[in-house]
Amino acid sequence: MPHDHRALTPNRHRIIALICGAMLVGSGLAACVSDSANEGNSEQGDARSSSARTKTPIAERYGTEPRVLPDTDLSGIEVSALFFPDAPAVIVTALDPASQQRAASIGVTAGLPVLTATGNNDEALTTEINRLGAKIVVTVGGAVVKLPETVTVHTDDGTTTGFETLTGKNPEQVTPETTPAALLRQIAALTPGDLLDATEAETAGREVDIAGDDTADATPETEESSISQSTSAADPAPTEKLPTRAKDNDRAPLVLAAPGTGITAVATARAAGADVEILDYADPRISGESVDLIRGLDGDPVIALGEMFGSTEHFARVTERATMVTAEQPGGGQLVFPGRRMIAYYGHPSGGALGIMGERSPEESVAHLNELVAQYAPLSEEPVIPAFEIIATVASASPGPDGDYSNEADPEELRPYIDAITDAGGYAVLDLQPGRARLIDQAKIYTDLLKLPNVGLALDAEWKLGPDEVPLQQVGHVQAEEINEVADWLAELTADNKLPQKAFVLHQFQLQMIRNRENINLEHPELAFVLHADGHGTAGDKFATFDVLRQELDPRYFIAWKNFIDEDTPMFTPQQTMDINPRPWFVSYQ
Repeated sequence: MPHDHRALTPNRHRIIALICGAMLVGSGLAACVSDSANEGNSEQGDARSSSARTKTPIAERYGTEPRVLPDTDLSGIEVSALFFPDAPAVIVTALDPASQQRAASIGVTAGLPVLTATGNNDEALTTEINRLGAKIVVTVGGAVVKLPETVTVHTDDGTTTGFETLTGKNPEQVTPETTPAALLRQIAALTPGDLLDATEAETAGREVDIAGDDTADATPETEESSISQSTSAADPAPTEKLPTRAKDNDRAPLVLAAPGTGITAVATARAAGADVEILDYADPRISGESVDLIRGLDGDPVIALGEMFGSTEHFARVTERATMVTAEQPGGGQLVFPGRRMIAYYGHPSGGALGIMGERSPEESVAHLNELVAQYAPLSEEPVIPAFEIIATVASASPGPDGDYSNEADPEELRPYIDAITDAGGYAVLDLQPGRARLIDQAKIYTDLLKLPNVGLALDAEWKLGPDEVPLQQVGHVQAEEINEVADWLAELTADNKLPQKAFVLHQFQLQMIRNRENINLEHPELAFVLHADGHGTAGDKFATFDVLRQELDPRYFIAWKNFIDEDTPMFTPQQTMDINPRPWFVSYQ
């Protein structure tokens, strides 16, 4: 999941007037595409003026609270329903990206909604087209859909001439980007006349199935089928320009999208005059620039496109957090991951017996670690920063004065290592080996350290013992409920102290170590949940463990990996480590 640190598209998040104001004449195709396409045309200018709509306060039309339009089927219908009270015409595209890119170019140029025929959404498309009052539908890429009998259907022929006929604009060819984020940025930056398109006529009359593959018989015509081919000989290519809506005077809300957002969703919002900012990850805390956008809303709403942003409730909490937090992660933004990868030394200040970190003084360990970080840096699209995973409580063979078989370090003993790594632009994680103690009780010992902005928490279930167990006699385990207890507390501590997101690391190398893992509550925007795969041995052994741990793993977890200096045979090189799929966000050395 590469992270691009380029600045967001500047200064566009209020109004971009792309909708022109000619009126529909009967059921024919009226002239007029956009303001820029009609400069100097006084007759059309008068038409725009006479049909201009009454200005609606932004809160009345869009509400005041953040919201998510999931667009689960990637049809764009939800986006059209929010941004278009009505429209004289609609663009309906097939599922494949090339067709969607062309349809987006037409829609943005003409200021019309762009919808996707998914192969099983005829009823939903019909309902939306009827709501809009559209009388004309242009199908792109051989879209297969049963449309209302009340509309006139035209088939885009896939050529540059056809684009010019539909829009009245001489197309400016734009080569499509290949990465999801870059392509969405292109869609969001389209101006009237820009044409993202495959080779001319490549998509003309083509049928596609629901997966977007080219087929000759994607939807067989049978008596049982409720879907009919709209792009037939009865549906001629248009010979006149598309009609467009009269221009709204409303301010548009800020719209956010990310990889996974549908092309037609972005195109439809843009066609309605909204600015769409493309994030590299579905969370506005990903960068300082996107945080600034949220802070600058001044009471206006923000709309997120795509189910990857989570529920509306979750997104509202995220945007609230973005406005409250002032500190940033090393390198910017408020999220732990993505945005950076971490290479960590594991250990305890007492010495090398408990890990490589303790072999040197704090400053010497940072310098030594940075040599390793330099080897990883060329292998990652994201910045690579140093980290210490500091064992705060150490499992003990003896019960100790409190009888919990765990030795709790004095917080001040750990502070020199925390200061050294964070002063170097790195991150610290406090690791708990609880023995018989409750994890929440041990975590609270380090409350003051966890109030620091770049300090996270790790739970090591290997050393979590039952009431009659002792270390090294068995591999420990923890219940999801106990993890939730710590997560709830840490999230509240983070929120109350207006801190950026914290790493919450769960160590595991056997499934039984975390019981009922599926019951862990991940609905904490204050925390980045990290699953740390701790297997050692041969490459085959490590990958076998890795694969088992990732089975049925919620995609909201970030993956971490451990390289054992003595136990691995042999230890992975930086290149081998970064070749792991999925690539780990956090790599520790023990």
